Formats: sequence, structure tokens, C-alpha cells
Amino acid sequence: MIAVCVVVLAACQELPRYFVGDTPLARVDKRELKMSDVESVVPQGVTGKDSAAFMKVYIDRWVRKQLKLREAEILFSESEADIDRMVEEYRQTLLIRKLDRQNIDRNIDTTFSAKEIETYYDTHKADFRLDRTLVKGRVVRFNEGYRQTLKLKTLMASQSSSQQKDFTDLCAKNEFTITDMRDHWVDFTEFLSYLPTPRKQNHDSILASTAVQEMSDSHSHYYLQIDSVRREGEPIPIERLRSTIRRILYNQRQGEINRHYEEELYEKALLEGDIKIYSAEEGELIAPQKEGIITPQKSAPTKKEGETIESSNEEVSPKDSLIQSTQGETAKEEGKTPSKEDGAK
Repeated sequence: MIAVCVVVLAACQELPRYFVGDTPLARVDKRELKMSDVESVVPQGVTGKDSAAFMKVYIDRWVRKQLKLREAEILFSESEADIDRMVEEYRQTLLIRKLDRQNIDRNIDTTFSAKEIETYYDTHKADFRLDRTLVKGRVVRFNEGYRQTLKLKTLMASQSSSQQKDFTDLCAKNEFTITDMRDHWVDFTEFLSYLPTPRKQNHDSILASTAVQEMSDSHSHYYLQIDSVRREGEPIPIERLRSTIRRILYNQRQGEINRHYEEELYEKALLEGDIKIYSAEEGELIAPQKEGIITPQKSAPTKKEGETIESSNEEVSPKDSLIQSTQGETAKEEGKTPSKEDGAK
């Protein structure tokens, strides 16, 4: 059965005042949509005709959704248990994820020192390989016919800071274009884009020298100098990996925090006796261990007529005491008394 309240769907300026709260708007079988369900989803500031139009669309979608849901429940009724299990697993996953997120936000340190980054890089350098050639260098372009080309080239090649300043001043004075890429790695193809040379041409000669080289076209002359080269297959420079390594280290810290927290929860539950594991085949209690190893516990020896079970003066470790206490609780449930052998084991 499908029922829709047509009063709400009318194109009126304002919704009737009595149309609030638990007023039913639509019904599909036993499922009912009420005004209170819709109020929370109506966009703020929407009134009059716009509000009525919004509700009409919302109610129509709700009805169609309920019809499909009803059909699915009929067709997949045999799979209902599996669906419930999947929903429960998803619910548990969401809760655990939320707990992990809260625990991480409280405890994680997002600061990574240069030493930490460098240590990770040096250890995993083989994992980071270039798929293209990178370079550091610079290009200066000036007009063809400039008379002091030798001076310009000499200053550019100099290692002296004073002469490098003279080079910069000379370029600025003559309005030469300098493209300086010495402080960061760039793709070699990008470097070549500032030069009059086809990219597909073999440029091994350019990469092989750190000296000032020159090129020209019909309008300009170019000086170029490559300071450093990293070829395809070589390790990626650390400058290009710092953000990536920070993310890796951050993920590692998250994992460490979660593992530490899980261990704390486990040890606490172990000490408080909240963990009880039973053998699936024999139903006997198994003592959980800190390392995750579980050991079956032998049943208490039966006292025969004329025999006594001697007590032991041996020291019992806190771990053995915990196992003995846990077994004692189980023995009480079965009407038995834990023996010396149980505690020793």
C-alpha cells in the first residue's frame, strides 16, 4: 500500500501550520515518512513554493526508495543473515577506525627532523628511482651581436661570488633574460624548453659538461650551464622526496601508535582476567599469552581414596598466578578445585 499526503505537495506559498511534527507525509506498507523526518533536510532559507517543491521531490524519492527496498527484501530474504553480518562488520570497522583516529590525534607527533628524513632516504634509496633525467643549471639569453660575449661567458663560468654578482649586474643592465634553475631539480626536457634545440635530439654532450655552452637561433644567442645531473635509473634526489618521506613516516607512526595501544588493551584485559579462550574441539580453557601464543591447560588431577595432593612451596610468577586464578574461576564453575599441576603448568 502506498499513501501520500497531497496537502504538502500543493503549490502553496506557506506550509499549513498544523503540518508539523509527526504529521505523516507518505506511507509504503508499514514504513512511514513524517514531517519531522523532512524538516531536518530542508535547506535553510527555503520557503513558500520552493519549500513545497523540495518536499515534493524528497517525498517522491523516498517512496521510490522504499519500493526498491521492499522488492530487495523479498528477493534476497534468504541472504538477510549475510547482509546483517556485513552491516555489523562494517559498524565494527567504523567504530574501531574512529577509536584509532582519536588515539592517533591525541598522541602522534607530526614533526619530522631532517635527520629522520635523511636516514629513511639513505636506507630506502634503492626504492626511489628516476624515470627521467633531472638537472640543475641556468640559461641566459641575449641579443645576437652583443659585443662583450667573452666577458659575459667568463663571468658566468667563474666560481667567484664577486664575479657572479658582476655577471648578474651585467645581465640586468643589458636586460638579458636569465632562467636560473640551480637551486632546484627540473626535468631535462623543461631545461631544454628555454633553448633553441629539438627535444628529441641527442643531448648527451650537453649533460656531459659543466662548462658554459652556447647556442643561437636567428634572433638570440644563448649561454647555458648545467651544474648537476641525475639520469634515468639513478636515485631520486632527496629534495624531491621530502614530502613523500614525511607521509611514509607519518603512516609508520600511526601504525606504531595503534599497535602500542592494542598491546596496552591486551595486557590490561589479561591482567584483569577479561580474556578467556576455549578450545573449539574439546571446550577446554586455553590461557592467552602476551605474545599471542595460546597454551591448553590440563584438567585438575582427581584425588583418589587414600591419596593426598601435596602443596608446593615453589614461587609462582605473576603470569602463572594469573593463569592459576583464571583456571580457578573456571574450576569453581565446574565444581572442581585447581591443583598444583594446574598452577605449575
